[in-house]
Amino acid sequence: MSIIVGYVPTPVGQAAVDAAIREAKLREEPLLIVNSSREGSLVDKHTASPEDLARVLAAATAAGIEARIVESSYRDDLTEEFLGLAEKHEVSLIVIGLRQRSQVGKFIMGSHAQRILLQAQHPVLAVKAG
Repeated sequence: MSIIVGYVPTPVGQAAVDAAIREAKLREEPLLIVNSSREGSLVDKHTASPEDLARVLAAATAAGIEARIVESSYRDDLTEEFLGLAEKHEVSLIVIGLRQRSQVGKFIMGSHAQRILLQAQHPVLAVKAG
């Protein structure tokens, strides 16, 4: 089994990776670091650069855990893509970052984190930055 973490190059994404590294070390399991981008999107602020991905991979390796980057793309639904990866890799834990949003913001924009928390078939660790 392994642990999967959703990574975006933000303080929330970094908090999620840090928590996932700690859990992987504690459980002695490999870590899958996922960064997904929308198909056909020329610019996506949530897509990590190769330097960002190399940095988080190096941090995991320095902590003494086996880790790899899983780059994926989604057409319509990021949540379904992420949960599909969790199923495919038979993970023991999903780690996600949470950012603070108002109730109206969640209603208008939806919330991938909320859907992952409600729909995941695996335990989920949700962390906030700072």
